[in-house]
Amino acid sequence: MEENVRTGRCVVAVDGPSGSGKSTVSRRLAIDLGARYLDTGAMYRAITWAVLRSGVDLADPSAVAKVAGETDLRIGTDPEGHSVTVDGVHVEAEIRGPEVTAAVSAVAAVPAVRSLLVTRQRDLAAAGRIVIEGRDIGAVVAPHADLKVYLTASPATRAARRSAEDATDVGATAADLARRDRLDSTRKADPLVQAPDAVVLDTTEIGIDQVVARLRELLAERGVSR
Repeated sequence: MEENVRTGRCVVAVDGPSGSGKSTVSRRLAIDLGARYLDTGAMYRAITWAVLRSGVDLADPSAVAKVAGETDLRIGTDPEGHSVTVDGVHVEAEIRGPEVTAAVSAVAAVPAVRSLLVTRQRDLAAAGRIVIEGRDIGAVVAPHADLKVYLTASPATRAARRSAEDATDVGATAADLARRDRLDSTRKADPLVQAPDAVVLDTTEIGIDQVVARLRELLAERGVSR
């Protein structure tokens, strides 16, 4: 896929809470556009995995930042073959586990961690076509993106989707999503926020195909074609 990425700069910023459909939509759109795909959440999860493995106190921002700065994080941008390595170890499965999920909001709230990763994300967005998903893309990482989208869905729908993906109890998943929403939207550094000029799409009642089609329409209106 990497060698087939089309030329012509185009940055699409996709934000929203967990379970809103960001990952599936972003990958599908990137494939349609012949673009790269960046899952910024995976970057924070990878750093969280490294922090947990190091044994430092999650409540010590200096220690967490030190681990982040010393970690060799590498993330692929192929929407059809995503890869994440930490210090040479493939961690695609590990970073999706419950331990990392429970800790990632705390690690992502450390300003030094965010500064480090935002710089990396901006570098990756600097050239070519890319679809970037996360929680602060349109507002912080790529404020000049060609298209900014904020995906949302009802809490019940989001919990049902994430529970089906992770094979977890719906009630427990709903409680965890509410906890992460609260932490992500109230942190001091780059909170989860809808960019003022973002297009809001509620995915509660519409499928992935419809969402991707709508994004293609919005890009066409902005002069971006396949």
